[in-house]
Amino acid sequence: MSFIDWNLWQWLAVVQHELLLFAGVIFLIGALDDLALDFTWLWLRVKGRAKTPVVSRAELQGRQLKGRTAVFIPAWQEAAVIGDTIAHMLGVWPQDELRLYVGIYRNDPETIQAAIRGARGDARLRLVIHDRAGPTTKADCLNRLYEAMRDDERRLGSPFSSVLFHDAEDMVDPGGLGLLEGAIAGGADFAQLPVEPLPQEGRNWLGSHYCEEFAEAHGKAMVVRSELGAALPAAGVGCAVSRRSLQILSRRRLDRKPFEPDSLTEDYELGLAIAEDGGICRFVRARAEDDLLIATRAYFPSGLETIIRQKTRWVHGIALQGWDRTGWGAGALELWMRARDRRGPLTALVLALGYSLLALISLFWIAVALGWADHAPVTPLLAALLMANFVMFVWRSAWRFVFTARNYGVREGLLAVLRIPVTNVVAIMAGHRAISAYARNLSGRAIEWDKTPHSTHPARASLPNPASPLAERQGQFARQLMGRPA
Repeated sequence: MSFIDWNLWQWLAVVQHELLLFAGVIFLIGALDDLALDFTWLWLRVKGRAKTPVVSRAELQGRQLKGRTAVFIPAWQEAAVIGDTIAHMLGVWPQDELRLYVGIYRNDPETIQAAIRGARGDARLRLVIHDRAGPTTKADCLNRLYEAMRDDERRLGSPFSSVLFHDAEDMVDPGGLGLLEGAIAGGADFAQLPVEPLPQEGRNWLGSHYCEEFAEAHGKAMVVRSELGAALPAAGVGCAVSRRSLQILSRRRLDRKPFEPDSLTEDYELGLAIAEDGGICRFVRARAEDDLLIATRAYFPSGLETIIRQKTRWVHGIALQGWDRTGWGAGALELWMRARDRRGPLTALVLALGYSLLALISLFWIAVALGWADHAPVTPLLAALLMANFVMFVWRSAWRFVFTARNYGVREGLLAVLRIPVTNVVAIMAGHRAISAYARNLSGRAIEWDKTPHSTHPARASLPNPASPLAERQGQFARQLMGRPA
């Protein structure tokens, strides 16, 4: 029979076969990329370079700083959490050399009042009121904090030794300051702690999906980058920069400020810029005696719309703006890592194609069952490709389970595997919106701070029902990180 005489189902069979080949090849390339990272981590582990040391949280908490340290927290409409963040941070970090700079806008009086209440008269707090109405961008707010720190340095006659970056909703670890300051004092120009999103009981399918993403990224990918000497993207929280490096960054710009106000992901660019200037970057990962990571913790968004907005900003800033702003680095290692960082839009496209194919295959099965179509032949090449992708999926799921279960328990590890379709749909939606947002910015639309709203802080969140599987783990978080005995 000539192809001219084919019916609709025969044409669809051909389309299905070709799309399966295309999607299978792209999926396999991505899987092999992840596999290379997996085996690099395993090699480092065998060599003893990927093991997480055990440290004393109490000793770190009481460590005397070798110089004055500033903490920058930009805040816009954060009245619900900023007071708890300030009170907790100043409570668990008692060092006199610490100065906390909180950037607040003049048209945000609620956040100003909440910050003052949280400080409880602690003289280490510096409230910095922005001279512009908010919101501008997070990078612009950070530049205002940098100016305030420089004013203090001129008054005091000596510079700070390091600067830490946090967000308004963060719950810092009592040992975090000592660990970061020790890394900077030991010669690092940039140091990053792990970020550990807190699981959210009752919101397992959306609010807790960040758990597995950060567990694997900050348990494996960042470890590999650090040990291989690649540039480390800052997470924007739980990271420290030497004062010298921040000064070098500011001198690169005409306005003598370290951050580009139009950047959506100034945090991601921070570590890359320091590495390009020859700075030493370290990922500082350690566990305390209670087996908890020395990490920055927070409740991440749990509503679909808020999650999509946040991840849209990440994909837009890292994968799309990054091409223009940070380039591809020098050398094969940097090219590999930055290509991994920028897979978001392509991943979203291929995932969308994959789910469309799943719908087409389901439709074809129905047609075969009803006798409308014959079974579509599967060529040996396509069969091998599909089998290889299935094996890779099982492999990837196993890694996700292991890293998530290590931090959150077996139950969360299993949920992490079950949440894979949910995270894929989120990636598709965020990738689509990021491309649209990038196109609007190219047409001249101004960039604003599309911040994530926060309503609950871990320091005061009520614990779940004692019968809940998460109760023991969350109780451990609360007792240890609030400075109370377990």
